[in-house]
Amino acid sequence: MTSDLESLLRVRLDPLGAAPSAPRTRSDGDLNEDWVDRPAEFRPAAVLAPIVKRPEGWTMIFTQRAEETPAHPGQVSFPGGRVQAGDASAVETALRETREEIGLDASFIEAIGAWDQYETGTGYRITPIVGLVEPGFQLTLDPREVAGVFEAPLSFLFDSANHERREGVWRGHRRFYYAMPYEGRNIWGATAGMVRALYERLYA
Repeated sequence: MTSDLESLLRVRLDPLGAAPSAPRTRSDGDLNEDWVDRPAEFRPAAVLAPIVKRPEGWTMIFTQRAEETPAHPGQVSFPGGRVQAGDASAVETALRETREEIGLDASFIEAIGAWDQYETGTGYRITPIVGLVEPGFQLTLDPREVAGVFEAPLSFLFDSANHERREGVWRGHRRFYYAMPYEGRNIWGATAGMVRALYERLYA
């Protein structure tokens, strides 16, 4: 199963540094056709979706953001952040932010491709990068940004039965969003939307 998944990832993802084969932007508006408060401009950002090649089953690493951080406090997210002027590419941004936030060294990571950029209601256009991670790493969290980390099995994340559609009110508007609650952790919003987009890229 894992070898088949790795082959699928390498075939279906957009090669790094190349133009997307099927350019499409996903967003918080995917489930909301009346996204009336869509930001006029988006700041570039990048995240790493770290897939750990566990012998017992591949998993994906998520962070639980610190309550003190100004960006999405307390939420589940991928490691990543804004593109800095000195970053040569989205991959460099994702790897740099991953090292800074959770101490996962790039020597354990093979960045293999990207999928659909994701626009958020908070004004970011995120490039998500898949990185295959060899086990044996040690993590050192930056407590200013990350309160904790956890891994969720790909067998759970890539099961559409676990992709819940929920609704809430944000900035006075009714909004729908994806949620994938896992063992007391709530993967939702943009992060769940990116997982859903990756699932559709691989299996739709």
